[in-house]
Amino acid sequence: MYTLSVKEHFDAAHALRDYPGKCRNLHGHTWDVEVCVSGSQLDQVGIMYDFKQLKEDLLEILDHYDHHFLNEVPPFDQINATAENLARVIYEEMAKTLPQTITLEEVSVWESPIAKLTYTK
Repeated sequence: MYTLSVKEHFDAAHALRDYPGKCRNLHGHTWDVEVCVSGSQLDQVGIMYDFKQLKEDLLEILDHYDHHFLNEVPPFDQINATAENLARVIYEEMAKTLPQTITLEEVSVWESPIAKLTYTK
């Protein structure tokens, strides 16, 4: 079994509705997002899944959020733009892009260099 990870980032603001602390106010992050996939089959070149393709898959999803106020971007106009919800939504979107031979293992989201949240199914 092989595991492949790529990490990208985007910049966006959010405000946590009904949160009792400072994060209820508008603030921003440079969000880092890491995607891990696995598989056991290699192509004729000896590649499980191309790093370049996985980065492109991830960047296409992150582009919807980059330099936006997340609270105005679906589905975060209906649910809180927490790291938990962000990781799950990105996971669900990534799962739609991968071939059947590739398993999406997890999506991790960092709000800061010291605060990471990981979603797995």
